[in-house]
Amino acid sequence: MEQIRKWIAENPTIYSIVIYVLLAICVLILIQLLRRFLRKQVTDTTARYKSQKGIEIIGYIVLIFLTVSYFTGNIRDFTLAVGLFTAGIAITLQELVLSIAGSLYIFIVKVYQPGDRIEINGIKGDVIDVDSIYTTMMEIGQWVSSDNYSGRIVKLSNAFVFKGPVYNYSKDFPFIWDEFNLPFTYDSDIELAKSIVIKIASHVLSEFTAKSKSQWKAVVNKYYIEDALLDPTLAISLTDNWIEFNLRYIVDYKKRRATKDVLFNEIHKEVKQSNGKVALASTTLELVKIPEIKIDMNNS
Repeated sequence: MEQIRKWIAENPTIYSIVIYVLLAICVLILIQLLRRFLRKQVTDTTARYKSQKGIEIIGYIVLIFLTVSYFTGNIRDFTLAVGLFTAGIAITLQELVLSIAGSLYIFIVKVYQPGDRIEINGIKGDVIDVDSIYTTMMEIGQWVSSDNYSGRIVKLSNAFVFKGPVYNYSKDFPFIWDEFNLPFTYDSDIELAKSIVIKIASHVLSEFTAKSKSQWKAVVNKYYIEDALLDPTLAISLTDNWIEFNLRYIVDYKKRRATKDVLFNEIHKEVKQSNGKVALASTTLELVKIPEIKIDMNNS
């Protein structure tokens, strides 16, 4: 014991650092224990996730407060110490500071949350976790067509919320507008074709249209935005080869591909049952006149 006391007296700085490290480890262990306790006790997924994140943030605040108070020795120096500490790490750890600030910004402003589908820094996916530094997403797209998972899990720095736009597919209004083109021959009964497309679109999209109207009213009341037409609309244009129908409609952001498949199938069935009155067009080449070819066999 006497040797330990003598070593402490000779190395007070090292002793202080060791004590601080032990205290910091105790705080981190306590955070993990509380997170595990909440994981086991709280059954609701949303409540469990938010409570764990709350414990994590509180733990980091306690750790910062402990660091400043331990090395300054006086709580009244807290503001000065925080200022010096921030100035020191702002230069060397800019990305880390931005990531932590970004996580607080995401949490307070609710830019997005787990379960939202977003696109940020050119990466699109469903948010599956947001911690103090990273946002974790299940990637959509890339080599996979349409809005399907690629299978890759992407970790993205929270600092990117300050560096560019964040596209949120589900916040406030979980619907998007989609459209596709249908080519009909010039010989088709255009009025019948219009009635077929509108009838099927109204039937297939009725649930999305009804739900979106109630939620769109809330969006109009919350933001400075004009009212929009949510019912399916059809625009017709003439091309060199066919009459082109452009169907525009609103759909749940997670059901865009499946809904388009249903619409195509139903329209194709109705067209086939029209007994030739309506026909889908395709690119064709028509030879109007073949030039005459004369061959003189007597002239070698």
